Amino acid sequence: MSKVIAVCNQKGGVGKTVTTVNLGIGLAKKGRRVLLIDMDAQGSLTASLGYQQPDQMEETISTLLGKIIQDVPLTPGEGILRHGEGVDLLPANIELSGLEVTLVNTMSRETVLREYLKTVREQYDVILLDCCPSLGMLTINALAAADEVLIPMQAHYLSIKGLEQLIHTIGKVKRQINPSLEISGILITMADMRTAYSRDIVQMLRQAYGGKLRIFDTIIPLSIRAAETSAEGRSIYLHDPNGRVSEAYIALTREVSA
Repeated sequence: MSKVIAVCNQKGGVGKTVTTVNLGIGLAKKGRRVLLIDMDAQGSLTASLGYQQPDQMEETISTLLGKIIQDVPLTPGEGILRHGEGVDLLPANIELSGLEVTLVNTMSRETVLREYLKTVREQYDVILLDCCPSLGMLTINALAAADEVLIPMQAHYLSIKGLEQLIHTIGKVKRQINPSLEISGILITMADMRTAYSRDIVQMLRQAYGGKLRIFDTIIPLSIRAAETSAEGRSIYLHDPNGRVSEAYIALTREVSA
């Protein structure tokens, strides 16, 4: 049975997609069977893996969740794409925003994704969910389906303020829908540790949450190299194999695997 990890933060631009790509491919390099699922109607994960026109795709996560809602049988591997760096991808596009509206009036609306994952969990060791930047029904579905939540957080004061709301939502899902849900850790991203500001934010985070939650030792450095990978459709390991970001994601992969 696979482990399902939701990469989640309701704040945008914190490195969720870059982390999903590079952690997923890092785990695949270690021999794990990995499925990446794009849970964002913007299709950022899909585009980051080289599918630059997600809105032209016929089969996506919204297609499959729609079939689950309508009790339509799925064929094995339906909609799943194979990426050249050893991971599988279930893409998303703008249709997912329409599905979120549909979910509001759906029976057992919080657990539709969980029902879908039951059909693929046996084929993978790790499933990573790249969540959308909101706490709407799609994110609730991801939290309801996950075993763990990994929270990427930019080294920024406002990110710490938003963390309280996210932790509250995770706690609510744990109490009401998914009792086994745990926070695997907080990942500090886009940090320039040469500046006193970033160092102060990291220290503030460790003081506020270090006693209650795991904060990964790995800190993802601020780098234009990481942003460039999304346009190229490949991981940081290919784009800049000897760079600081690549080294950081290798270290994170070790921490997550431990």
